[in-house]
Amino acid sequence: MKQKITANIITLNEEENIADAIRSVQAVCDEVLVVDSRSTDKTREIAESLGAKVVVQPYLGDGPQKAFGAPLAANDWILSLDADERLDANAVEAIAGLDLANSGYDAYAFRRKSFIGRHFIKLWYPDRLVRLYNRNSAGFTQAIGHAKVEAEKVKELDADLLHYSYKSYGQMINNIEKFAARGARMLHAKGKRARWYDPFLHGGLTFFKKLVVKGGMFHGMPGWTVSIISGFNTYMKYMILIEMQENEAEEKTSA
Repeated sequence: MKQKITANIITLNEEENIADAIRSVQAVCDEVLVVDSRSTDKTREIAESLGAKVVVQPYLGDGPQKAFGAPLAANDWILSLDADERLDANAVEAIAGLDLANSGYDAYAFRRKSFIGRHFIKLWYPDRLVRLYNRNSAGFTQAIGHAKVEAEKVKELDADLLHYSYKSYGQMINNIEKFAARGARMLHAKGKRARWYDPFLHGGLTFFKKLVVKGGMFHGMPGWTVSIISGFNTYMKYMILIEMQENEAEEKTSA
């Protein structure tokens, strides 16, 4: 008997994305579980209309939120997706061909093809991610940002996830404040300290890595633009960390 799969999708105000995300997994998943972070739009209604089981859970952070749904699933095999991701046709075919009931692996990894608007960002490809896993032997880390599935035996599939990450470069820039602040908080929680030159140093290194080491300079305007924005994001992460340190020092002085 073929092993059943539960799709686990986390959402927050994803009414524009959730229908396509659910439809993309229904060919290979027997259950779709949506863990929603109190959306104020029609995300939950759309998901339920397509047969998904919806659970409301205030946002816990990337890893904890994705891990939250696993115990609630009807099946041991979990396919984790973000609402702005889809299974490519080759991923549907690859999953359908797996014998999960007799699998010697704990999890399976996919390539991820990310887009900004109409532009496929080759700089980020293949960006391999583990997204199909057996909850009895694998699971998401508890990282607040950019969590990953921890598994011992992982098989890389010749298959892609489609990731519609941003509608435009402007939207990517608008998200810098959120991601840079989250990155700064993570560094601060680990006890990291930033010096005055760290924003320039780390921002410059990120730009160089993306543009030269990763070959962004050969990918046209999208490669150059993403390299610049990535460098600026890192610059701001360390600037925010410096601000946090200054605020702490001022509080100690005032106490």
